[in-house]
Amino acid sequence: MTRIWHNGQWIDPPGFSIAPTDRGLLHGLGLFETLLAIDGKAVFPDRHLARLQGSCQKLGWDLEIPDVTGPISTLGRGRFRIRLTLTGGSGPLDDLSLGADHSWMLAASPVAEAPATTSVNVSPFTRNERSPLVGLKCASYAENLMALDHARRLGFGETLFFNNAGHLCEAATSNVFLVKDGVLLTPSLASGCLPGITRGVVIGIAARLGIPCMETDLPAALIHEADEIFLTSSIRGVIGVSRFEQRHLPNGPLTGQLRLAWNSEVHRECGG
Repeated sequence: MTRIWHNGQWIDPPGFSIAPTDRGLLHGLGLFETLLAIDGKAVFPDRHLARLQGSCQKLGWDLEIPDVTGPISTLGRGRFRIRLTLTGGSGPLDDLSLGADHSWMLAASPVAEAPATTSVNVSPFTRNERSPLVGLKCASYAENLMALDHARRLGFGETLFFNNAGHLCEAATSNVFLVKDGVLLTPSLASGCLPGITRGVVIGIAARLGIPCMETDLPAALIHEADEIFLTSSIRGVIGVSRFEQRHLPNGPLTGQLRLAWNSEVHRECGG
């Protein structure tokens, strides 16, 4: 069951309220971060809060980001999906200034350990690499949910976006990597993809392990030629792609190596 941290305590969702004029509620003007917590320890909290701070600056919001580690430490044992949300509060439509009644919401939901693989297709929708929302984890998330719903109706677990230039961008809820001839390839941030926390961790791990890694433009044809494909997200970590459209892919050695290395990073973060 989801719980929300509010006024110094965890409460059930019905106990939380938000102003009906809040632009986060009405228009999706808000930001969020999704973190993994294990046994009361947040995973990579500094990275998440730094990204959120940068997103606030892009919107012109000057405020202090709350420390989430204290509330998370009271959750006890188990794996939790943590969502920290900041709403824009009330205000005029032509002014992005943060409203005085803006809200912070910290929600925690139990989550199972993710499977090692999933299946993906190509979304019929495209990412706009010139959108003003590029790089922001914006509360206006319906586009992602519609794309994910479309994929699941077709029997896939995730879906991949290409951008308006025809280059691979990201998945609906994760970043994407390809492996070709022993080289790790991932879309550059110029593609419009989110600067994912696990994406950054994996790039760092690859550098330490001596695995060549390139952030670059990836044309559509390349994904059909990839030896391995995997996704990265904060909750699921490194997830191999066992089926891309109608093409089945074997368990790849680099995907497995990076999944194990990411798990080790997480355990070190959590003191285990």
